[in-house]
Amino acid sequence: MPRVDLSPTIAFDSWDALTAARADPAGAGAGADAEAVEGVMLKRRDAPYLPGRPKGQWWKWKRDPHIIDAVLMYAQRGHGKRSSYYSDYTFGVWTTGDDGERAGAGRQGLFRLHRRGAAADRPLRAPQHHRTDSARSAHVVHEPDQGLVLEVAFEGLQRSPRHKSGVAMRFPRISRLRWDKPPREADRLETLERMLKADAIVPA
Repeated sequence: MPRVDLSPTIAFDSWDALTAARADPAGAGAGADAEAVEGVMLKRRDAPYLPGRPKGQWWKWKRDPHIIDAVLMYAQRGHGKRSSYYSDYTFGVWTTGDDGERAGAGRQGLFRLHRRGAAADRPLRAPQHHRTDSARSAHVVHEPDQGLVLEVAFEGLQRSPRHKSGVAMRFPRISRLRWDKPPREADRLETLERMLKADAIVPA
């Protein structure tokens, strides 16, 4: 028979108390699933339960994301309204291979960038940043002294045999372009490995 699990109600008397509960789900009574908690769900007391995503009734206050700096490796044009610019990106982190430093082993795979797609698209059109593989895709230069660095926010990490890095991110998104940082200063695969071992990382 189907079963519905109700999330525990969080009692708080100040926003500081709720912020603390959001940062520490286990301490707020989330139980055995505390590590999988994405944040706090706020709902108007008089709001009905409705299908879809009615605005003004619910608000998911997510926990602060984890942040790394990654190197942009490949770009692909989007579909429909996004077909005129690069909107899908492959990013990576540095690692040391048999042939020296490279970003390829940190490759995470394609993910879609929505609102900031057009702004991120412009530097990719510069000849020094990419060479076109086809009408829809581009290989982005990613060398220690040449390339584009992205600040990537994500919710968690997990092991993944599908990715060359052996690591997959949960809900990755570009939070900003790091114009101030050269590619050689982007994060390394060892950083993600350490984050995987830390209790603070939420499994995907």
